[in-house]
Amino acid sequence: MTELVLKLRSLGFTDNESKIFLALLQGRLMSATEISKSAKVTRTDVYSILKSFVSKGYCNEIETNSILMYEMIDPDVILGKIQMNLEREKEKKSKSFAETFKSLKPLYNSKSERPDNSNIELIRGYNQQREQKFFELLKNAKSEILFMVRLELYISDDVDRTAERFIKNGGIIKSIYEIGSGLKLKKEDKWIEAVPKDLVKIFEKFEGYGEQLRLSKAKIPNYTIIDREIVFMNIVDKSVPRYNEADIIIRNKDFAESHAEVFNTIWDKSITLKDYKKMK
Repeated sequence: MTELVLKLRSLGFTDNESKIFLALLQGRLMSATEISKSAKVTRTDVYSILKSFVSKGYCNEIETNSILMYEMIDPDVILGKIQMNLEREKEKKSKSFAETFKSLKPLYNSKSERPDNSNIELIRGYNQQREQKFFELLKNAKSEILFMVRLELYISDDVDRTAERFIKNGGIIKSIYEIGSGLKLKKEDKWIEAVPKDLVKIFEKFEGYGEQLRLSKAKIPNYTIIDREIVFMNIVDKSVPRYNEADIIIRNKDFAESHAEVFNTIWDKSITLKDYKKMK
């Protein structure tokens, strides 16, 4: 019996509703007193629940000369009613959810607008929020993305598709990757030590969809410049625990332009993938 009560609760019934439902299901024509005794629920609660069941079409209320009697209708009919109610409730909640967040979104946008003197954002901790923030910046890029990547190369199908689509739409992606010792690859939430064979395969894929890339043996800063307006920086320090790491987002055109000049200087000193393969 307890198991059946739990199953009915999963359909939205309360404990008392479940007990009364089962009492009606097993009986025939029953009075409220008989139902109360069978279900072990107080008569006060029985009357209010029976009234609800009648309105929902779960049972019939039959008036006799002395008292009201109750009889469960065909379980198949009830099943249809419950299923319909669940679908309506789901549709109602889904509609409410959509309407609520539609109302909340403008509020978020108004709060997220930054005044001219508030152009620096700090994201602390090693978590998915940092990766998501970076991905959002990529998706909103308009014409140019300049990458400089050292020590850790994050491989993501979503980022790859976004980059490929960006280039097909006329955007330019130029990247410089540090190929010194200790470079790690992250794919499917796992970090692995990078070997030349892995790197060549990955870089060939990048060039395949139009990314321009160079490779640097020298240490390089770890940042991304977007449209020469935004700089996403990560201070790589292996002596600092991941949970204490931080990313910095700087929205300043002059700052972004100056770092683009640094990028171009390092680009000119770096080697092509073709040269790298000859070395290996």
